[in-house]
Amino acid sequence: MYLNRRLNPYFKYGEADYFLARRGGRVVGRITAQINGRFNDYHKTRWGNFGFLQFEDDQQILEALLQAAAGWLQARNCERMVGPMDLVMNEESGVLIEGFELEPMILQPWHPPYYRQRCEQAGLTKAMDLYTWTQRIADRTRMDPLLPRLAERSRAKHGIKIRKMSRLHLRRELDEFAKVYNAAWSRNWDFVPYSKEDLDELALNLHLVYDRDFFMIAENDEETVAVAITVPDINQVLKKMRGHLLPLGWWYYLNRRRIIDRVRVGFLGVVPAYQHTGVAAALYVENFDVGERAGIKFGEMGWILETNTSMNRAIEAMGGRIVKRYRVYERLLEGAT
Repeated sequence: MYLNRRLNPYFKYGEADYFLARRGGRVVGRITAQINGRFNDYHKTRWGNFGFLQFEDDQQILEALLQAAAGWLQARNCERMVGPMDLVMNEESGVLIEGFELEPMILQPWHPPYYRQRCEQAGLTKAMDLYTWTQRIADRTRMDPLLPRLAERSRAKHGIKIRKMSRLHLRRELDEFAKVYNAAWSRNWDFVPYSKEDLDELALNLHLVYDRDFFMIAENDEETVAVAITVPDINQVLKKMRGHLLPLGWWYYLNRRRIIDRVRVGFLGVVPAYQHTGVAAALYVENFDVGERAGIKFGEMGWILETNTSMNRAIEAMGGRIVKRYRVYERLLEGAT
């Protein structure tokens, strides 16, 4: 359904094509080539992207896939090819270059080490690294003692309160999320503003992993000033289900709260006018509190751009450490028409 041009809102502003590599009648690799029109309009660029990259450990296979994607993008006047990303950066993005021993969480890719080697042998160069940080609930004592004081300051001095998003009104809550996202992330390297259609699709997907305790909005009496969406790692349940509802898959899904002991902090952002009020610290502390009550052992935060210095410093202050790195590559395209 995600790649269906009629159902995915991406295709209202973007275009894509899909390629398979075959050898002896057998599929040995795949790639997409895509152009995100809204990204190019916002950033005044002529970039193209590639994604859904999978290939057997053979340099010729990757070269053929990249050539097919580059040719498609060149024919549409793109000057640069950036990826991998599964259509957009907020889906699975990058090639895993550190953290191979760890299981992927929800919406995280995993690649064997040869992917990096093959990509760089093919002449792809680094565009951006994405960090994933981890924090164990038991390591809470490592948190900078200033953070709880900042959290209290956000309440006492600035009148900011944290409430939980309503499942019944989740689509409406996401309008508030979008206001924060479109303000807080607007200067990021990968930014594309959320549209109504994007939010409609996001609401449908988030209903599948909704957890009231972890879907947070920070607000004062006048406006929403920050959001945090943390997603329980449903991959732990899917692993036990082994892709089947029967005979016991349904039981694992219904009892997912007993199985899941890790979460992924997918979004945490503050509108610029409130970034020095302590509200981010309040959301960090609330995540710790909720996780502790829910029996969560640890969480991963990310991905986060390597250039997002303020966020990376804040997570380090909480006692976090980087456990996974993903690399987004690029290639300049010559001869674009």
